[in-house]
Amino acid sequence: MSESPLPPLAEHLTARSTAAAMRVQQEALQAARDHLRSLGFQELLPPLIGPVTDPGGRGAKALDVDFYGHRYKMMTSAILYKQASLRGFPKLFYIAPNVRVEPAETAGTGRHLVEFHQIDVEVAGATRAGAMGVAESLLTHVVDHVWRAVPETLTELGRDRESFAELLAGPFDQVTHHDAVAGLRSVGHDQNPDGEIDWAGEELLSHKAERPFFITGYPKGSRGFYDREDPDNPGQLRNFDLIAHGGFGELVSGSEREADYATIVTRMRESGENPAKYAWYLRAAREGIPGSAGFGMGVERLTRFLTGLDALWQVSAYPKLPGVATP
Repeated sequence: MSESPLPPLAEHLTARSTAAAMRVQQEALQAARDHLRSLGFQELLPPLIGPVTDPGGRGAKALDVDFYGHRYKMMTSAILYKQASLRGFPKLFYIAPNVRVEPAETAGTGRHLVEFHQIDVEVAGATRAGAMGVAESLLTHVVDHVWRAVPETLTELGRDRESFAELLAGPFDQVTHHDAVAGLRSVGHDQNPDGEIDWAGEELLSHKAERPFFITGYPKGSRGFYDREDPDNPGQLRNFDLIAHGGFGELVSGSEREADYATIVTRMRESGENPAKYAWYLRAAREGIPGSAGFGMGVERLTRFLTGLDALWQVSAYPKLPGVATP
């Protein structure tokens, strides 16, 4: 284990900045729930463990637990359960805890925790554009609400309402993954054209922007088997990320979903996954899950964006950094 850069837990819990961040986070969660419910969404309580979870990416791993003699996983993402739930709940959301064992070297990025939460949204029959519209309206509503509810707290943290003016003013911009890669390479950043935008690249793009913007159309293979391949552009996914301005990077990741059983199995095999591990999910797909689109918005990343604090551990009451043994 690495030596902890964190203060003792009691000191962290009594810090003024922690209290301020928790006030902001409380208002952000209340605003998110109110907004999604006003759009007709049903909130469900997400599972914490299951026989399988999102296989993840960028080196993150799931934790195993012994479930009455069966090897279960702690949820790294509730995406598979969101899809399976759509037949009963066509517009749903979770405030979902996630556990991802990130590589220890990510402890110093300020962007990673082992335990974190997402506002997880899914809509049956939706397109990428529809999901992007929900994500944009959600972020706009949360920012507006927090500035009305606790302006003195944001000011105490050094935030300026003017830095959010462009966000509140109108539609977010969009750029394709191809064009984002070209832009990064033009300024000397060696971005892999076949992979996700790396963290340094995200930060560069984020600093150049005056309001959040979407990156669309990541290459097939850069994301999970559940993200739908674009039928009009083979090799490209019908997905998106929402990047915050000011250097705060990705807030949201989403996509249209694969719903066809045979296609899902093929995509699993292409990505090196064993379909046998996903028996319950594939049974649901064979029985028929609706096409959908959705996203996850990181709660701690959203709170950090609102507060302007330097690292995610500062906006978690009980932070667990990669590679660091903490209470």
